[in-house]
Amino acid sequence: MITRLYLRDLLLFERVELDFKQGLVVLTGPSGAGKSVLISAILTTLGYSSPSAASLCEINLTKPNTLTHEAYELSSDLTIKSIKKEKLRYFIEGQSISKKSLRSLFSPFVKYLSVRDRGGFESQELLAMIDQALLLHSKPFKRQYKAYTKRYTHYKMRITELEEIKAKEAKLTELIEFTTYEIEKIEAINPQIGEEEELLRIKQQLSRIDKIKEALEHASSIFSLEASVEEVYRLLDRDGSLFGDAMNQLRADFEETANLAEELEEVDIEAVLDRLSQLTTLINRYGSIQEALAYKEQKEQALAGYKSIEQDKGVLEQFLTLEGTELTTLASKLSTLRKQEAIVLQKRLLPYLQSLKLPALSFTFEKTTLGSSGYDHLTVTLGTSQVSTLSGGEFNRVRLALMATTINTSTPQSRGVLILDEIDANVSGDESIAIATMIEQLSSAYQIFAISHQPHLSARANQHILITKADQKSLAKVLTETERITEIARIIGGENPTSQAIEFAKKLRG
Repeated sequence: MITRLYLRDLLLFERVELDFKQGLVVLTGPSGAGKSVLISAILTTLGYSSPSAASLCEINLTKPNTLTHEAYELSSDLTIKSIKKEKLRYFIEGQSISKKSLRSLFSPFVKYLSVRDRGGFESQELLAMIDQALLLHSKPFKRQYKAYTKRYTHYKMRITELEEIKAKEAKLTELIEFTTYEIEKIEAINPQIGEEEELLRIKQQLSRIDKIKEALEHASSIFSLEASVEEVYRLLDRDGSLFGDAMNQLRADFEETANLAEELEEVDIEAVLDRLSQLTTLINRYGSIQEALAYKEQKEQALAGYKSIEQDKGVLEQFLTLEGTELTTLASKLSTLRKQEAIVLQKRLLPYLQSLKLPALSFTFEKTTLGSSGYDHLTVTLGTSQVSTLSGGEFNRVRLALMATTINTSTPQSRGVLILDEIDANVSGDESIAIATMIEQLSSAYQIFAISHQPHLSARANQHILITKADQKSLAKVLTETERITEIARIIGGENPTSQAIEFAKKLRG
């Protein structure tokens, strides 16, 4: 619950400090005094959008058990601040927090109903209300809902994967074609490590083959003098073995060179040059033969991955088809239990609606595509009227009836603060009494802040706050019992209430 409000500089309010009670807190006062402005300060500081904000607004509240935030350590007694200078900034427990995070944190805890508000009857909201009741008392529903939620989460992830594959599908075909082309281009050349160096050596030899042959022919005449040299060594009686060995080595080298010359004459110089040209193209593109082969291996792995993606697509489509069938079966079971619960809820709602002079409400289930809560799409009809055609007053009286009906089917932890902005405006006396009775019942589960111009709701409040305006300043005051009688009499009889109005006010207070 909200225990305290302190603010400064909010339009005509210079300073407000109020301590609040649990239950029903009613704000009354003349039109234009600032009731909605004061409520807007609370809403603004809790992250709701509002047309006005105080220069400083501080709210103290008792934290519900379910109120947690991963980024903030929240104590049982919280302090929330909004400060407006050049821009509006928010703080929780002295730590800065964004408006979005603040609203997300408090939206389950603070409900706001205004005569201008048309929310609360969306399919997801209605389904959540029925599901909450079923989760509390139906073990089969709880079991099936848990199974469906878990499986649908996995199913949704797989749908996302398939969508990503399909998004890439057009590019995938081009990638496969281009990668295959690059691999085939390298494979067609089929380069070998060290091959270029060998071919360059051969090319160099071929460029000198004629000179080598000519030099070899002239140098071969040395062997005609070999015997003469050996005779000199013999006559000098010296060892000529080194000369002999040198000549044998020379003979072997000349023979090897002659054989090489014969082999080179058989080499196709054009083929060598063409092959070198192919290898040079690869080297210019990839840096070296080794890098070209490494690139080919990389592309082969990529190609295998692309083909694997195509296979994954087929497997995913098969899984989604089968899992979709299983989820539809589970969703059907959920839908059956929801329809049964909806009939029970319609019956419980009937007396509340009758007291509010409203016709019976009926739920209509339609089957749609699978979603996070099944395939149900839920709409509401009031009598023969669709919700969209109801007046603001009718709309919110139905919402009150639904809230009153589901008090016993909601967990205490899920309740919090309910803010009602002129929810009983422009209604008849009987309707006003019925609304007051219903709000009083709701105040056993919620702390309710209600702006009202009706005596019945004001009389039932646990706390009555009067908003007045004088000398262009707005003031807020918690009324005593005597002051409450005076204010309720004003609501009944105007600024100068009659004795009958005062007596009726006393009667309402009981």
